[in-house]
Amino acid sequence: MNNLTVIEHRGQRVLTTLQLAESYKTDAKHINDNFQNNRKRYTLGKHYFELKDEELKNFKATTKISGNLKFAPVIYLWTEKGAWMHAKSLNTDKAWEAYEMLVDEYYRMKEQTIDVSMLGPELQMFKHLFDGVAKVQIESLETKRQLSEVKTTVNVIQETFLQRDSNWRKSINSMLNQAASRLGGEYRELRNDSYQKLEERGRCNLNVRLTNLKERLSENGATKTKINQTTKMDVIESDARLKEIYTTIVKELSIGSLSK
Repeated sequence: MNNLTVIEHRGQRVLTTLQLAESYKTDAKHINDNFQNNRKRYTLGKHYFELKDEELKNFKATTKISGNLKFAPVIYLWTEKGAWMHAKSLNTDKAWEAYEMLVDEYYRMKEQTIDVSMLGPELQMFKHLFDGVAKVQIESLETKRQLSEVKTTVNVIQETFLQRDSNWRKSINSMLNQAASRLGGEYRELRNDSYQKLEERGRCNLNVRLTNLKERLSENGATKTKINQTTKMDVIESDARLKEIYTTIVKELSIGSLSK
């Protein structure tokens, strides 16, 4: 564990998904799948941090990370409690052994302490003054950080609903409508079939992702109307990989229907 690059975020040591996967002798996909399948059990800020937008840019600019992560749109950082959740999901001897080593050799940093009683009266007084000033400054910075997070959250909610690719959706709906018309008007059945094919090919669960998206929007203060308007298409469009796969599937369905 000593060869791990130390990453600190908000006053504590954390690990990237790749670091955690390598420590547990598994792959990053396995870690991501465990997280997506059990997302309700993870708490943001307690088990993990989700970096995106300006926070992600600052992280990439100040932290030494691997080449692949430099282009990631979102980076997850796992706390000690998050690492425990993943060890529990994997439930292998190697994972539990690695977790114990992570706790002892990585997460719980050993700090040198100074015996204040060994200092002279003047130095003790200066130390108390410094600690007081530092505490006030830290609290002020924390307040600014929280305000920044609120602004970022509002921007994320707005982007989710205001920056939809209307041209892409029109193209998808048009191809499905034309295909359904040629097949006898079974539009809903064809739409459901396209979602099923996406889940199989993209190895995802759209219902789970939709539920998670609505919960995140609710936690971040989105209105009930906007939450109710969120659909599987929002889930697909928010993930570039799923969007590309789904576009291919709809094109295949459209082309396949021409021969019938």
